[in-house]
Amino acid sequence: MFVGLLLVSLIVAGRLANHYRNNAITYKYQRDTATHNLKLANETITDMTKRQRDVAALDAKYTKELADAQNRNTDLQRRLAAGSRVRVEGRCTVPTTTTTTTKTA
Repeated sequence: MFVGLLLVSLIVAGRLANHYRNNAITYKYQRDTATHNLKLANETITDMTKRQRDVAALDAKYTKELADAQNRNTDLQRRLAAGSRVRVEGRCTVPTTTTTTTKTA
């Protein structure tokens, strides 16, 4: 009777140990998956932050260039409205001389 009780106790203890071992393996897998997903999310956030800074720098550059061009145009319009002369530099291409031939029928 004692041996039977001891055997049942060992089987129960073995099943409990196996149950807790399986739970530990499952929780470890879940932890590793969550850690991996968190790492990916943090890398994505870092990349997006860098891109956002780059886009903001480009936006500032082009906004400044646009404001400078608008200021120059406004200044030129004011000068023209005041009657002052404005020098315009331009280049015209000189047409090359070509000979045309006509066919007579």
